[in-house]
Amino acid sequence: MRRWTSSLILSILSLGLVVPGPVVPVQVVHAGEKAGDNADPLNSPMWEEMRAQFFGDRRYEFDARVKVSVPSVVENQAQVPVTVDARQLSDVRKVVVFADLNPVQHALTLTPHDAAPYVAFRMKVEQATPVRAAALTGDGVWHVGGQYLEAAGGGCSSPAMARNKPDWSLTVGNTRGRAWRQADGMSRLRMTIKHPMDTGLTRDNIPAFFIEQLRVRSTGGKVLATIEMREPVSEDPTLTMLVRQPFGENLIGVEGRDIGGNVFSSKIDTTWRESRLDNAKRAE
Repeated sequence: MRRWTSSLILSILSLGLVVPGPVVPVQVVHAGEKAGDNADPLNSPMWEEMRAQFFGDRRYEFDARVKVSVPSVVENQAQVPVTVDARQLSDVRKVVVFADLNPVQHALTLTPHDAAPYVAFRMKVEQATPVRAAALTGDGVWHVGGQYLEAAGGGCSSPAMARNKPDWSLTVGNTRGRAWRQADGMSRLRMTIKHPMDTGLTRDNIPAFFIEQLRVRSTGGKVLATIEMREPVSEDPTLTMLVRQPFGENLIGVEGRDIGGNVFSSKIDTTWRESRLDNAKRAE
């Protein structure tokens, strides 16, 4: 009888049937979390790995004040526009941008020394994925925002268009851009840097080759912002930032270095963009 009962129980379990009995809920709480808090709003299968990779055991919270904008329709998976804006937070020390389901998740890190926690750029995606930004504030908390990006595949494994030109290496690091002074004291800086930004994932076995660091300086040498870039940033990176340029200076310096040891620098002119209030006063 005991042998028959044991066999019956094993049969019930193998069929996935429910055996009546008390149900004890179990909740996993990670370091720095509170029970019931911080469920991933994008329901990503990679979230726990992303949390461990970028935050470790530090506290974090999902925060709508960290805004991530991506297009509803992606026309080119190798050039996906992404805008990150964490200006509603105070005392932001660092902003990290990453895509959960990319083969290389980390896209870039912005350190706004004397700049706004804002950056717009283009990135490659290999498939549909959550795109997130995490802003670290002075109290040691990571504030996480994100959007789910619907996209077809292939952006990270597509070869750079520059490889089709025999003289592409002669223009690596060439930078063009413009900066506009704004009435709030910030300067809107937009620049494009010539670089293939190879991921190392293409079928022709071209190794990874990308810009790893950009430093934005005032004319007097003060560091306004630094950007660490990785493979997912698109070919010929186009970046938009908001930096606080010292009064009386008309040039912003940009210095860069890629993983091949190439170093480049340029100066970007700053002009004054009149505000609507200024125009109204002038009309009077």
